[in-house]
Amino acid sequence: MNPSPKRTRKKSLNNKAKIFSWTLFDFANTSYSIVVVTFLFAVYFKKVVVEDRPIGDFYWSIATSISMIITAVISPVLGAIADHSAGKKRFLLFFSLICIIATAMLYFITAGAILAAIILFVIANVGFESGLVFYDAFLPELTAPKNYGRVSGYGFAMGYLGSFVTLAIAYPFIKVGAIRETFIMSAIFFLIFSLPLFLFLNDSRKSVERDKSYLKIGIERVFYSLKHIRENKNLMFFLLSFFFFIEGVNTVIFFSGNYASSTLNFSMNELIVFFIIVQTTAILGALVFGIISDSIGQRKALIISLFIWIFTILFAYFTSSADSAAVVFIARIFNAGRENVMIYSFYVVGLLAGSVLGATQSTSRGLMSKLTPAERKTEFFGFYSFFGKSSAIVGPLVFGLVSYFTGSQRLAILTICFFFIVGLLLLRNVNEKEPASSSLLNSNG
Repeated sequence: MNPSPKRTRKKSLNNKAKIFSWTLFDFANTSYSIVVVTFLFAVYFKKVVVEDRPIGDFYWSIATSISMIITAVISPVLGAIADHSAGKKRFLLFFSLICIIATAMLYFITAGAILAAIILFVIANVGFESGLVFYDAFLPELTAPKNYGRVSGYGFAMGYLGSFVTLAIAYPFIKVGAIRETFIMSAIFFLIFSLPLFLFLNDSRKSVERDKSYLKIGIERVFYSLKHIRENKNLMFFLLSFFFFIEGVNTVIFFSGNYASSTLNFSMNELIVFFIIVQTTAILGALVFGIISDSIGQRKALIISLFIWIFTILFAYFTSSADSAAVVFIARIFNAGRENVMIYSFYVVGLLAGSVLGATQSTSRGLMSKLTPAERKTEFFGFYSFFGKSSAIVGPLVFGLVSYFTGSQRLAILTICFFFIVGLLLLRNVNEKEPASSSLLNSNG
C-alpha cells in the first residue's frame, strides 16, 4: 500500500525541518570562527595581547597547532564511542558548551596576557573542532547520497550567512573600539542559534550491554579500523589528499586577518569590507558548488575549487608588494597609487577565496559521506577530522615559522600554494564511485 500524498508531504516537510535545524548549527558556530579564529580575536591577539611584536605570528601558530593536535588525537576515539552508544548529540552539546564558555572568557584577556590567551583559545578551539566531528556525521542521516553535495552546501552557506550577520552585530562594538565585548556577543550568538539542533533533531539512542568502558571500546575500534583502512586505497587516497588541501584552507582561515592587517596595513574598516566580501561570495560559492558537485560529482568539483585556490594564492603573492611588477603594471594601467592597488587586489583575493572557501570544505564533506561505511559513519568522520586537524597543525606552523624567520608574511603564503598542489595531485587517484571496503564492517567492537 502506497503512502498517501498527505503523509508524503508531511514526511518531506519533516525532513526539510531537520535539515534546516542542522544548518542552523552552522549558522551559529561560524560566529565563533569569524570573531575568534579569523578576524577579531586573531587581530586583537597580534596587535594588543602580543603588542604587535613579530613573534605574534609564531605564538598564534603554536596556539592553533596545540588545539589541533588535541582534536586530532581524540576525534577518532570519540567518533567510535559515539557510534557505539549512538550519542552524537550529547557529545556535540558537550563540546559546543566548552567552546561557548571559553569564548566568553576571552573578554578578560588584556595586553600581555599571552599564556592565558593561548590557553583559553586552545580550549575554545578544541571544543569547536571536536564538535564538528559529530555535526558532520549527521549528514548521511538527513538525506540520500545523491543530495549530499547540496545539503552539505546549504550548511556551509548558512554558516557564512551567520558570519555575515555576526559581523553586522559586531560592527557597532568595533566602531567604538569595544573589541573584547564581541567575544561575549559571539558566545551568546553561538548558544542561541545552536539550540534548534538539540531540540528538534533526533539522535537514535540505543541501550548497549557492555563489559568494557566506552573509552576502551573506542580505542579498540579505532585500532581495528587503522589496521584495515589501508585495504581501502580509495578512501586512503582521499584522506591523504584532504590532509594537504585542507591544510591550505585552514592556514588561510587562521592567518588572513593577520596578513591583511600586518602586511597590507588594513584598517579595521578595510578588514570589515574584506570579510564581508569573503562571507558574501562564500555563501554563493557553497550553494553553487553544492549543485555542481551533485551534477558532475564531488571529485571534479573539488578539482575545480583547488585550481581556483592555487590561482588565488599566486595572485595574492604577486599583488602584496608595492614594488612587485604586477602592482607597478596595474598602477600604471589604472593611473592609481600602488597602496590602493594592493588594497583592491586583496579585495579580489577575498572574492576568489570566498567563492571556494566553503565550497571546498562542503564538497569534501559530501565526498567523505559517499566513501564512508554507513555503520561506522561517526568513527570515520573522526578519521576525517583527524586528517583535517592534523593538517591544521602543520600548515599554520609552517606559515608562522617562515613568517618569523624571514620577516615576510608574503613569502609565507607561498607555502599554502604547495599544499593545494599536492592535494590536487593525490585527488586524481580517488574513484568517487568506488564503495567503501566491506572489510571495514566486520569488527566485533
